[in-house]
Amino acid sequence: MVPDHIQRFAAIDWSGAKGRQHPGIALATCAAGTAAPTLVAPPTRHWSRAAILDWLLAHRGEPMLVGFDFSFAPPFVERGAHLPGETTTTDAKALWRYVDDQCDDADLGAASFLEARRGRHFYLGAADGTKRDFLFYRQCEALGGHVKPSTVYDAIGAAQVAKASFAGMRLLHALDSRIPVWPFDPLPASGLVIVEIYTAIAARAAGIVRGRSKIRDAAALDTALAAVGSAPHLSLARYDDHATDAILTAAWLRANVARADLWSPGGMTPPVARTEGWTFGVA
Repeated sequence: MVPDHIQRFAAIDWSGAKGRQHPGIALATCAAGTAAPTLVAPPTRHWSRAAILDWLLAHRGEPMLVGFDFSFAPPFVERGAHLPGETTTTDAKALWRYVDDQCDDADLGAASFLEARRGRHFYLGAADGTKRDFLFYRQCEALGGHVKPSTVYDAIGAAQVAKASFAGMRLLHALDSRIPVWPFDPLPASGLVIVEIYTAIAARAAGIVRGRSKIRDAAALDTALAAVGSAPHLSLARYDDHATDAILTAAWLRANVARADLWSPGGMTPPVARTEGWTFGVA
């Protein structure tokens, strides 16, 4: 099934940083057509995760596809558990609830969840042992092919997605089923739907080679936008990775929303969809 009611697109570059406001969060939206996505200004100096939650709920009736750049669940299929020896969850939504119950971090954060389990489930540095012992992947990550996979168990380094992902799971739980999240929920006939994205997939589609996926100037952003069928962007006050990732990925979502293969990837069996989900863009 392809959602044929979608008329707007949004991409959110996410953050798992500690604190209550995060310069690493950026939100860009665009309408159907070719006009370039524009950034949505936060209600305060920077976006908070709670403010993103409020924005989603305020727009939930709109025919919009929203992509979040974090992993919606840990691997499950590879080892038969999300956190082996700890969790008995057999679907992602139960895991979201478990994570939220275990966290009292500010602004839907989850850093304490990882820190309390370092060396057991998460790698945060050499004191935790050998890094390769933590490198387990979801089925969609193993099939990613043209992009380097990341695992939520690796919580160190600039490229890690662990802290953002577990903070994101708290946000997904806070939605309380008020907005469908693909592929855990059926695609709706109206209103907003949320998917997991990986901004590197949009970068590859735009012709940006691996290792050079960060766009930091106007000309490079317009070149990438043109490659995914978008008109040039409106000038930005600042060209940082978060803003340009959100803008390009929103345009990429618009260009690919009608691809049936991305909504029904061959490797996404019902157990995979239920337990660990899928990244939109991995066919």
